Parts: sequence; structure tokens; C-alpha cells
Amino acid sequence: MTANIQIKPATDADHDVWMPLWKAYLTFYKTELPADVSQSTWQRFMDPAEPTHLALAWQDDEAVGMVQTVIHRSNWSIGNSCYLQDLYVSPHLRGTGVGRQLIEHVYAQARTLECAKVHWLTQETNATAIRLYERIADRPGFIQFRKALS
Repeated sequence: MTANIQIKPATDADHDVWMPLWKAYLTFYKTELPADVSQSTWQRFMDPAEPTHLALAWQDDEAVGMVQTVIHRSNWSIGNSCYLQDLYVSPHLRGTGVGRQLIEHVYAQARTLECAKVHWLTQETNATAIRLYERIADRPGFIQFRKALS
């Protein structure tokens, strides 16, 4: 595991270090979002009334990863669920344990918020991520379907 990595919740001062990670994440998934969507996302992270959370992985004074979550109700449990929506680690640190540390941070956050589970998706072609996920979580075998409404 990589030494000297610290995982910290984002603050207002972190916008300029988050944005390059966010853009790199979107590029990794070959997608783009309008600037107003990214701005709204950031504002939600900074609003304590919102159910969204952002933590950054820091190596010294460089942000090298991020994890973004959404806490939501579930019809299958009394406790909420934690959706790990976005996870990104800078390419030069992939495979060094930073991703695992970010996920462990989410697990701890979800326990503190008394969530019943943490869940997430990844593309079936993301073999590097899948190797990690199969070591630290269960693979339930569900297939995702979706319909864009806008």
C-alpha cells in the first residue's frame, strides 16, 4: 500500500484541485458534461444539507484521487445505502493501494452514517478496477439497465 496518502473530505478551498481529477475521470469514461453540471455537482458537495460527499486522496500536497458518494434511502433496509458513484486515481498511482484506501474511507463514512450497504458500478472492461473490487466487495451478478430522460 502507498505510504503518505491521506484521505480527507473536500473543502471549499479544494475546487481547483478537484476539477482536474473530475475532468480526467470523465475523460476516462469517454464522456463530457456541461460546465453547469460540474458546477452544480461541486455546490452540492459543499452543501451539508445535500446527501452527496466528496473526499480527496492527497500525497504530500498533491490531490491524486477522489471518491464521490450519494447517501440514499432503500426499500430493502431500514438504514440508508451509500452509492459510491465516482472513483478516480491518477494513472501513475493505480495499483498502489490508493483506490482501496478511498473505498475504505467510504466504508468508514457509511458505517458512521449507519448505512446498510455500500454499492457501486464499473464498466465491464475496467479490468484493473474489477480486480480490486473482487477482493474487497461482493459481486452480486446484477445487470444494469437504464434509460436517459434528458
